[in-house]
Amino acid sequence: MSDISKDLPVIDLDVFLTGPANSEAVIQECKKAANALITYGALVLHDSRVSEEDNSTFLDLIEDYFNQPEAELKKDERPELSYQVGVTLENTEKPKCAVDEPCLRIIEALEPSERPLDISAHSPDPKCRFFWKMSEKPPYETQFPGLNATNVVPEAPFLKDRWTNTMEQWGKSMKQAVADLAVMIAIGLGLPAQTFSDAGKYGPHLLAPTASDLVKYGKKDTILAGFHSDLNFLTIHGRSRYPGLNVWARNTGKRLPVKIPPGNNLLVQAGKQLEHITGGLIKAGFHEVIVNEQTLAAIERRKEQFPDRPLIRISSTFFWHLSSDYDLVPIPTLEEQLQQLRAEKQRAGVSDGDEVLYPPMKVGQQVANELKHIALMA
Repeated sequence: MSDISKDLPVIDLDVFLTGPANSEAVIQECKKAANALITYGALVLHDSRVSEEDNSTFLDLIEDYFNQPEAELKKDERPELSYQVGVTLENTEKPKCAVDEPCLRIIEALEPSERPLDISAHSPDPKCRFFWKMSEKPPYETQFPGLNATNVVPEAPFLKDRWTNTMEQWGKSMKQAVADLAVMIAIGLGLPAQTFSDAGKYGPHLLAPTASDLVKYGKKDTILAGFHSDLNFLTIHGRSRYPGLNVWARNTGKRLPVKIPPGNNLLVQAGKQLEHITGGLIKAGFHEVIVNEQTLAAIERRKEQFPDRPLIRISSTFFWHLSSDYDLVPIPTLEEQLQQLRAEKQRAGVSDGDEVLYPPMKVGQQVANELKHIALMA
């Protein structure tokens, strides 16, 4: 296991999009993508269609939005819909790992120097979030209407005029990239190419920027988002203006500070739905967002270069989901691959953690279970 890099693998989506589907180069890139998620739970995705300018325009909009007074923001809250559209204000969402026994055991198994900042006494995260649906209405009556609700558009005129266009422009870029990656992963795992993309066709996908006020919460070692994994299928991020995201590679137990190279690059992380459908062959990637030395340096640079801009850390995030009514059941061939992987690790004297059961359920039920854990659903 010592040959695993400290940098996440870079997967080139351009190779997949431009090459013949059955070419050796395409198949190898697909296998590389699947193996990256098995090993790290995360990867860097290069996609020439993605515009850094669109990401920057999006970050400006979200900074302006979260720079409003709290009374304005509260108008966009929808707790009755489990905050699945509109805004979630700071100190609402709790990190599941603060109380979740399996998660606490994962932290305990890490070397002390590789552990996340302590969340055992951690109150809800001091981050805010906005959820903007990027889903296609299913041609059937969904069993989970609360997860497929109508979008909220902020009222303030200086936001309203540019809101929908900016959200849709950047959201479509990330949605397109992650949906194509879902095809690559299926091929890389030896499944029919459309396995995951078909399962996610009517998913309640979310453009989900997260905001942390660095004037209030800009002190070193502040936890902005406590150690956790995501409940969806794949999470994709554009570049943030402030470092501070750490991920944990499954096969190393090492904490990796995330660096997304400049240009047409995005970060992708595996979520719980991908873990469930692969029977644990791919594990949902654990991560945290904290204020570290690099964050503090970025704050000082922003103050100097853009003195009139709000000091708010925006995570440019998109959650890609499987369809709410889809039956979430582990794929048998992938369960077999997992047993081989666990046997190899056992022979090498390396633990792969507790064996986990993945009972069949609708995706919407899985989402509801997770939302209760993080205090977003009653």
